[in-house]
Amino acid sequence: MIHSMTGYGKSVLQLPTKKITIEIKSLNSKNLDLNARMPSIYREKELSLRKLIANELERGKIDFSIYVEMTGEETTTQLNKSVVKQYIKQLKEVVDGDETELLKMAVRFPDALNTERDDIDEDEWKSILSEVNVALKNIDTYRLDEGKALEADFRIRLKNIEVLLEQVIELDPERINGVRERLRKGVEELKEKVDENRFEQELMFYIEKFDITEEKVRLKNHLDYFNSALSSDDSNGKKLGFIGQEIGREINTIGSKSNYAPMQKLVVQMKDELEKIKEQLLNVL
Repeated sequence: MIHSMTGYGKSVLQLPTKKITIEIKSLNSKNLDLNARMPSIYREKELSLRKLIANELERGKIDFSIYVEMTGEETTTQLNKSVVKQYIKQLKEVVDGDETELLKMAVRFPDALNTERDDIDEDEWKSILSEVNVALKNIDTYRLDEGKALEADFRIRLKNIEVLLEQVIELDPERINGVRERLRKGVEELKEKVDENRFEQELMFYIEKFDITEEKVRLKNHLDYFNSALSSDDSNGKKLGFIGQEIGREINTIGSKSNYAPMQKLVVQMKDELEKIKEQLLNVL
C-alpha cells in the first residue's frame, strides 16, 4: 500500500500547569528535510526526536513543532526589580515622563526579566514522547488515506493507457498496409519496371524498421509491473518513478516509429495520461 508524503498529525497533552501541543506537517521532497521548533528547555532531546521522526516518516519536507501554553500560576520568568528601578531612575534624568510609561520602557531593556531554566522532568518528558508517537501515528494514517486516493488515480490512468495500447495494436495492421501502399504507389509513379521479388524484400526490410511488436510487449509488461508494485507491502515512490520512466520510453519509441497519424494521436493521449501519473508520483513516499 502506497503512502503519500503529504500529511498532518497533532496531539495535545494537558498537564497540571501547562498545555503542550505537538504538530507534525509533511510535504513532498526527494529526501528527508526536517525542521524542528520547540522551547529551549527541550532542546537537549532534539537529536533523539529527529531520529525517531526520521525512522517513522522516512522522507519528505517535515515541520515538527512543540508548543507550550502555561495554564497554571507557575512561571520561570521573574521581574528583576532592582534593575528595572535603576532603568526608571536613569530615564527620569533624561525625560520627565509618566511612571507607567517609563516602566513600559524599562522592562524592554536587557536583564529586566530573569528566566530560570528548569531541568526537564523525566516523567513529563515520557508523557510528551508518548504524545509525539500519537502524532506520528496520526500523520501515518493521514498519509495512508492520501496514498489510497493516489493509488485509485494511478490505476485509472494505467487502465486508460492499456485501453489506448489495445487501440494501437488494433491499428497496427492498418498502419503497415498503409506504409506498404504508399511505397508501392511511389514506385508506380516513377513509371519504372521493378523486380517484384526484390521490391518485396526491400519492402519487408523497410517495414521492419517500423515494427513496434517489442515495444508493445514491453509497455504491457511495464504497466503490469506498475500495477503489482502498487499492491506491494511497502511504499516506494522512487521505484514507481523508475517504472514510469520505462513506460515513457516505450511510448516515445512507439510514437517515433508509428509514422501514422491515427496512431500518433493515441500516443499523444498515452503521454498525457503518463504525465498525470508522473505529477502524482512526486507525492508518493
